[in-house]
Amino acid sequence: MTFPKISDVTNLDSSSLAEEILVIKRELFDLRLKRATRQDFQPHLFKHSKHRLAQLLTVEKSRTKSTM
Repeated sequence: MTFPKISDVTNLDSSSLAEEILVIKRELFDLRLKRATRQDFQPHLFKHSKHRLAQLLTVEKSRTKSTM
């Protein structure tokens, strides 16, 4: 599984960007919960989700700076 490209994120509009951020944060929460309760989970998804979240937050931040 490869990391998602940032070009995929830059094409999103603001509302879908905010929605995607919430989805990724929820996914990270669920992964942490599974790890804490010793359920089966895929540890590499932590890295992928954090990477995706960083991309989304970077694009969101750059958009808010450019509109100021």
